[in-house]
Amino acid sequence: MNSADRLANVGLLALCLAAWAGVVAVLVGFDPRTNAQVLLAGALLLGVAVAATVAPVLWLAGFARQGHIAYRGDWWRASRRAALVGMVVAIFVVLRGEDALNLPLALFVVAMAALVELTLSLRQ
Repeated sequence: MNSADRLANVGLLALCLAAWAGVVAVLVGFDPRTNAQVLLAGALLLGVAVAATVAPVLWLAGFARQGHIAYRGDWWRASRRAALVGMVVAIFVVLRGEDALNLPLALFVVAMAALVELTLSLRQ
């Protein structure tokens, strides 16, 4: 792990803390049941917060799995997977806020995210 990887981890930690502070501000200050814009803003903030939290964890998991060797493209792969997780979380929040979330729809969203990741992983 070099200094650029450490700097990326610290930067994502700062983004993560700022995003979670935004989530707390939206959840404490506004009611998403009465305003669709607040629901969408909260869903996007929550998706960004989860993605910023998961990205360094995914990179560190790959780093540990590969024998503490950082390969080119590891950050891209971790960021792509974290973005997919963030999008799934945002979709779940919006669907739940609109009372449209059910098990088949949730499984479909997760299956589509897994299919996208599988397609992008096999393309290499």
